Amino acid sequence: MTDREPFRTRIKVRHYELDTLGHLNHAVYHSYGEVSRLELFDAAGGLEGFRKAKLASVLLETHVVFRRELRAGDAVDVTCDVKFGSGKTFKMDSNIVKLDGTLAAEITCTLGLMDLERRKLVEDPRGRFEAAGADLKVLSTAE
Repeated sequence: MTDREPFRTRIKVRHYELDTLGHLNHAVYHSYGEVSRLELFDAAGGLEGFRKAKLASVLLETHVVFRRELRAGDAVDVTCDVKFGSGKTFKMDSNIVKLDGTLAAEITCTLGLMDLERRKLVEDPRGRFEAAGADLKVLSTAE
């Protein structure tokens, strides 16, 4: 286990993302998680390797626990940290945190890597990330 912080993406809550109660619509939390996941994969390198190998990440399951409301103008950091295991899937934990440190939401996801020609998940996602040239130290604090 390393002491480093997980990857972070800063996002500002926009007015059109609010619900009728004046706080961030529940579906937008999922979108924020997706934005940060894609930024993480890009920062780790390897996206070009995935394109060449005809692979893409696919979200299989996502769960959000809402802790504090977010309003227009709030800025948040969305963290991402990959947890590789065995088999065809891997986990990603994310937190949506206000700049004052208040935890607004926790997101847990199950993902896989899909072979775009066969439309099937591939074995050993961690190995596929490595083969694509991704920096595992950027992807996970568990390295």
